[in-house]
Amino acid sequence: MFDSIGWGEILVLVVAGLFILGPDRLPEAAAWVGRSIRKVREYATGAREQLRGELGPEFDELRKPLEELRGLRDFNPRTAVQRTLFDDPPEPKPTNGTSTTGFVKDTKPAPEPLAKNERPPIDPDAT
Repeated sequence: MFDSIGWGEILVLVVAGLFILGPDRLPEAAAWVGRSIRKVREYATGAREQLRGELGPEFDELRKPLEELRGLRDFNPRTAVQRTLFDDPPEPKPTNGTSTTGFVKDTKPAPEPLAKNERPPIDPDAT
């Protein structure tokens, strides 16, 4: 929970709390914050265990995408750009209804070019 907060930030919070609350109420406030965090963790653990009990093996299937999303937290733009520019692209996978090249054919016909001085069609819903 406090992975992104360093010691410097904690020190700033303690000094700010000392000025705002004063030395008399600061220990009470710190104890209240500690108890509140402990309760929230207990509620989260209880909810997780209840979901695991009700869903069974499906719970693990639900957690996989969430773990992948958690990996986005460690996203580094520099490595993503380097990977995109310098690594080989993955091979595309053929699908059902493939053409001779192994890819799905585009079924829409190409639009015909407009004749000279012809106005393009207007879509009233798009404006």
